[in-house]
Order: sequence, then C-alpha cells, then structure tokens
Amino acid sequence: MNRNLREFIKEVDQRKQLRRIKTLVDPELEIAEISNRLLQAGGPALLFENVKGSNFPLVVNLLGTVERVCWALKVEKPEELEILGKKLAMLQQPKPPKNISQAIDFGKVLFDVIKAKSGNSFFPPCQQLILKDEKVDLSILPLIRPYPKDAGKIITFGLVITKDCETGTANVGVYRLQLQSKNTMTVHWLSVRGGARHLRKAKEAGKKLEVAIALGVDPLIIMAAATPIPVDLSEWLFAGLYAGSGVPLTKCKTLNLEVPAEAEFILEGTINPGEVMADGPFGDHMGYYGGKEDSPLIHFHCITHRKEPIYLTTFSGRPPKEEAMIAIALNRIYTPILRQQITEIKDFFLPMEALSYKVAIISIKKAYPGHARRAALAFWSVLPQFTYTKFVVVVDENINIRDPRQVMWAISSKTDPSRDVFIIEDTPFDTLDFASEKIGLGGRMGIDATTKIYPETNHEWGEPLEPDASTTQLVDQRWSEYGLGNITLKEVNANLFGYDIL
Repeated sequence: MNRNLREFIKEVDQRKQLRRIKTLVDPELEIAEISNRLLQAGGPALLFENVKGSNFPLVVNLLGTVERVCWALKVEKPEELEILGKKLAMLQQPKPPKNISQAIDFGKVLFDVIKAKSGNSFFPPCQQLILKDEKVDLSILPLIRPYPKDAGKIITFGLVITKDCETGTANVGVYRLQLQSKNTMTVHWLSVRGGARHLRKAKEAGKKLEVAIALGVDPLIIMAAATPIPVDLSEWLFAGLYAGSGVPLTKCKTLNLEVPAEAEFILEGTINPGEVMADGPFGDHMGYYGGKEDSPLIHFHCITHRKEPIYLTTFSGRPPKEEAMIAIALNRIYTPILRQQITEIKDFFLPMEALSYKVAIISIKKAYPGHARRAALAFWSVLPQFTYTKFVVVVDENINIRDPRQVMWAISSKTDPSRDVFIIEDTPFDTLDFASEKIGLGGRMGIDATTKIYPETNHEWGEPLEPDASTTQLVDQRWSEYGLGNITLKEVNANLFGYDIL
C-alpha cells in the first residue's frame, strides 16, 4: 500500500508523537530553536500551523527519534531493518542457490523487485494547483533559517531529481538548496554525486540541465534517496523495496522528468552549465558553520502543489538531529551488506555522538594475526561514504559494540598504542571537516582492540572474568524475592550514562 507524507503524519499523531503549534512562529531562527530543544529531549514531531510570511503549515522533527524512523520504514524495531539489508545484499551480489530453501528466498526477493517497480499516476495530487513563469515565487514556501550566521533560507528535505542526458538514467538525491531570489536557488552537492555528474555531461553536450525538486514526500522515499548503497537500482525501485510497493510517479508539467505523484510541492527548473552564485555559509552536521563556495544556480519556472499542502523540513547540526536518527536506523540496513562483502565482520556500529560516520566500531571473529587490521582496511573501501570515516575500532565478536562500557573496556584492556594503532596519511577527506590540515585531505586511524594472538604477542593472555553460570541463573530466578524487581538494566544504564543502549 502506498503512503504519502500526510498519511505518515496522521500515523505519528495517532501514536501520540505529534504536537500541533497554533501560535504564530517565525521561520527565521525561532522554529529551529523550538525544534532543537525537542530533539535534545527525544520529543515529538511538531506541526506549525501558523508560520509567519506563509499560508502553508510546516512539519519538523518528524524523524527526530529512531522509533519514528523505524515507523517511516514500516517496522517497529531497528533490528527488523536487517531483513531489508539482507534483500539488498542478495541483489547486490547474487549467488546460485545451494538448496531449495535458498532458491525460495531468492525467488521472494525477485518478486519484491517486481512489486517495487514504479507506477504511473494519471491524476497526480502534486499537480492540483499550477503556477508558471511570472507567478513563480519561492517566498510562498515557509523556508527556515536555522542559525544566526546562515547565509539565507534553505530547503533541506527536498528530493533533487536530474537525468543523464546520454543514457536517460535519473538520479534522485537529497541536497541543500539556498534561496537566492523569488525564482532562483543554488544547489550544494559534492562533485561525486549523481546530480553533479549529470551537470558535467549536460555542459559537455551544450545543454541545460533539467532539475525537479519534490518537497513533502513520504519520509521513506527520502531515506531511500539518501542511502548510498552500491546497488544497480534506481532510487525509485530502491524506495519501492523499502515500501513493499512501487512509488507512483508522474511527468513534470514543463520538464522531461518524473516525480513522486503524492508529493506536496514540485519545483521545476533548469541549470545553465557554468552559471553559479555564492552559496553558504550554513550550519552543518559537524557542528560548525561550513564554508562559502560557488554553486550551480537553478532557475525555476513552474511550481505545482497539492491543495492545502504541508511543507516538510529539517536542519543539520551537532547531534542529536534528524539526520543522526536516520543514520542509526540505516546502520542496521548496511550490516548484512557488510557481512556479505567482508565475511569476518559480525556487527558494526556508527555512534551518533561521532556524527554517525566519523567513528566505526566493528566486531569480528578473529582467526589469524593481523585480522583486525585487514578488517579495518576492508571497511574503509566497501562503501563510498565510509571513505570519510576517520576512526575504526575493531573488537572481538563477544563485545556488544552498542554498549560504550564494553567498547571502552576492550580498547583499554586489549590495546597497546605502540603496536595496535595504525594511521594512514593523506587520504580523501570530508571537506566540511576542519580538523585536517589540508581541506579535503586527511588521515585515518585504525585501533585493534581484539585479543592478541601469537605472533602479535609473545605471552599468554589473561582469562577474562565471567560470573558463575549457575549462580547467574539462580539470581535471575530469585530477583523478585530480593525486592529489587523495579530496578531494571535500562534504568541502570540511564542513570550511569544518560542514555539507553540501542
């Protein structure tokens, strides 16, 4: 069953995790300040019904908890996302089935792909109202400016849709856009992204690049577009696999592009190759203001939207933010893909506090000397986004990598910095990371926190402390007799560390 933004908002409301704000609020700084306080507290999504300067309501924090991200992906718990990851892993590197059971599983995945194909919508809700040419005015949108030194108002949760002028292959990405005038915006994308590649090809062919921006779609589609999985699937098909059914698409009014028919707004425009304007600075996920740089300028000549549309937005910054919550959930989808490509990896975790990609903790079943170092090097190369992971900590498979106490114990008790820490210099680096001496070029560190074996060490390793199994069972059985039944592990974790173990 297909779902749109307003249906997901209704679901969140029914689950008592939506608050409607009727008071007049300012999209300049005020909305972000209110939202950030709720994000810090793990609070509800917010629907602002009275936004200064706009007739349209605005929803934010919709994906502000891991729980709501799971609901968006149509599951209840993060662990269930690994089922989807297994499907994607099977599609990425299909292998001949060894038995009837594997053949049935592969057949089910192929059937899921068939169901995930996009369909056409002949009466698309996103085109109920149409504004063209002189009537195009982007100021009708309740665009926010999150931080006081931001260069202007922005779009953050928009799907940016472009097409390769040679192959006709579409790309769907999530990029930041800055308002420049009533009908222009700059788009900020990295040179390796699909939209940037399409612009280079259009320039070589002497053509304008058509660009459509879809605003207010089912959050599931946003996550599909933002997931850089190296699978030869279109983002629409990928979103269909997430959803369990195809995404209804419709053709733009003025462009040869297809867009989600259930979107709240569609912006249609073109880029003249080589035409740029200054973009930024803006607050980014690193917790700092980014730089100012020339970025491609989009000229918009058509806006279509639903009747009584809802504007969906978010903003970046030091975690916790919505992007960090999405990353925690997507971590579970990556896991089966990593296990298939690096078979020794048992589990991996990207802590939110480390910006959801700067530090990776992976566990392995160690089999030979140097195994941890090999696993770290393989991790850095398996997916494009892991290129920017600065630190990789490798632990044994019996360590719960989502428990910071166990990880810190492993580092402290199993690591000799002179032997177990290795650094790779001058590697490709995140341009938003100011820690490096050269922007775009920096180092990576691997930490081997596994139990050492010969010849990694010449002495025997101590036997780890373990409680007596029979006594553990006895205490479990008699716990209520002690009068301690109301004290749970979750409560202990919260008191000691201020958060729960995911």
